[in-house]
Amino acid sequence: MSFVVLLFSLSFHESAHAWTAFRQGDSTARSQGRISLNPLVHIDVIGTVVLPLLMIFTGVSLIGWAKPTPVDPRYFKDLRRGQIVVSGAGPLSNLLLALLFTAGLFVAVRALPGPLQGNPVVIFLGLGVEINVLLAIFNLVPLPPLDGSHIVEWALPEGIGHRYVAAIAPYGGFILLALVMSGALFKVLGPVEGAVLGLLYSLVR
Repeated sequence: MSFVVLLFSLSFHESAHAWTAFRQGDSTARSQGRISLNPLVHIDVIGTVVLPLLMIFTGVSLIGWAKPTPVDPRYFKDLRRGQIVVSGAGPLSNLLLALLFTAGLFVAVRALPGPLQGNPVVIFLGLGVEINVLLAIFNLVPLPPLDGSHIVEWALPEGIGHRYVAAIAPYGGFILLALVMSGALFKVLGPVEGAVLGLLYSLVR
């Protein structure tokens, strides 16, 4: 069930990047059919299949990534704004999904008969909240190739962001993988995730 939620959430995330890029003037992703919730057009074998399944079987916090959405910033109406908005669209879409799953949970706990513990609908909606909050926070980490690094690159003044990304880009993927597999990243993100989940679950009660 968690894998299904992750696939849908990653597809929504990448589709949001593609749609936002199109709105900013770049039709590259749209022409490749990436404005779609079909997981098949977004799948990355390692990030969407191997790593999530490995995490499910090992009990590690579920995370993953999809095939990067192709973007050609030369077509953006405003380069700096386009880079920030398109990069931020993915994490923002996951926060939106988390809110929608929270709304569904709010209705479910009031409408479903009988005990709620173990109810598959409640479990599904709860997974939707938790996975999307984690995806949003994870993708805001300022390490290449995550969205957070692109936001930092274009949001910081006087070329500071560009210099930071240029310096760390060759090692970003290795650093990120090491942080994920060691569990260190989740120890850092855990308190933030817990605070956001606490806020959302308070809306359900």
